[in-house]
Amino acid sequence: MQLKKGFVLRTVCGENVITGEGLNAIDFGRLLCLNETAAWLWRKAEEQADFTVDSLADALCQEYDVSIEQARQDVAAMVGEWQKVGVVED
Repeated sequence: MQLKKGFVLRTVCGENVITGEGLNAIDFGRLLCLNETAAWLWRKAEEQADFTVDSLADALCQEYDVSIEQARQDVAAMVGEWQKVGVVED
């Protein structure tokens, strides 16, 4: 998977938000708020370019004290939300 080009993570009024730039801002038409962990996962997805739920879950386990099973479940849920709003492509 990849993050769609034209969507960026920004800090707005102390909140982590994904927003569209250029034409994507017009098509997207809203902000997607992320908690600290979700924002961290977004940055890891940017670093990896092509990422999977497993690759992000592995990174999450290296950074936080969480089991691989819980990490996979949480990452899959977050990536599913990103897919639902259209900021991720296969």
